[in-house]
Amino acid sequence: MTKVLKCGDLMPGCDFEARAETEQEILQSAAAHAKEVHGLDATPELVEHVKGAIKDE
Repeated sequence: MTKVLKCGDLMPGCDFEARAETEQEILQSAAAHAKEVHGLDATPELVEHVKGAIKDE
């Protein structure tokens, strides 16, 4: 089963989506995106927030 993260669920207006087989792969993609596009560091609070937005597809 594929997992998906839609950044727009966390940052309205952002159309970035990450798809992967594991939560860890999604988190790696999301961390790079958050840093490059939104200027955010992967704090423990942000990681937990992102984990809550990951859905099974």
